[in-house]
Amino acid sequence: MASSDYHFITRWQVNSTIQEVSDILGNAPDLVRWWPSVYLEVNELEPGDTKGVGKVVSLYTKGWLPYTLRWQFRVTESNTPYGFSLEAFGDFVGQGIWTFEQVDQWVKITYDWNIRANKPLLKSFSFLMKPLFAKNHEWAMRMGEKSLKLELLRRQAKTDLERSKVAAPPLATPSKLGQWLIFLISLPVTPKSRRANYLMKQS
Repeated sequence: MASSDYHFITRWQVNSTIQEVSDILGNAPDLVRWWPSVYLEVNELEPGDTKGVGKVVSLYTKGWLPYTLRWQFRVTESNTPYGFSLEAFGDFVGQGIWTFEQVDQWVKITYDWNIRANKPLLKSFSFLMKPLFAKNHEWAMRMGEKSLKLELLRRQAKTDLERSKVAAPPLATPSKLGQWLIFLISLPVTPKSRRANYLMKQS
């Protein structure tokens, strides 16, 4: 695996139906509303066919680290309501597969995400950024699970009062550690700083 290649497998479990989960995750522009910690702007560029195959979506996203990603995806396969596959391109390229499985009153959700980072920051400093990017992705998906559970509670509420008591989805919290790391690695690389980096790696 190249230094800028990543493979993540995320598993969630929610109290719902595969149809409800498919409706929520299949509505890309609505991600900004219920998963705001990660999705800053989402626009559907092409609708695709009746099953959504060929749909193209543009996304502007972030995590807990102080950088953002601009990318797009195209739906390449639909198995509604059991999941769908997508092809990503932009600041990273690769493939993602969402799978939904009904087990009694629960839905088991799996996201298989296989990508290569194209953003210059992630490519140029992959020796440092790779573990941070992995943690960033894990954080983003944890926020996604929390946000999805809250969205389901809102949808499943029987009264307006019950719905009003559901907490708002979590927002991104700035990471001072992340800001310092990005600042340090964005400094010009001089022979002296190369030596400092080498000594840091040896310590």
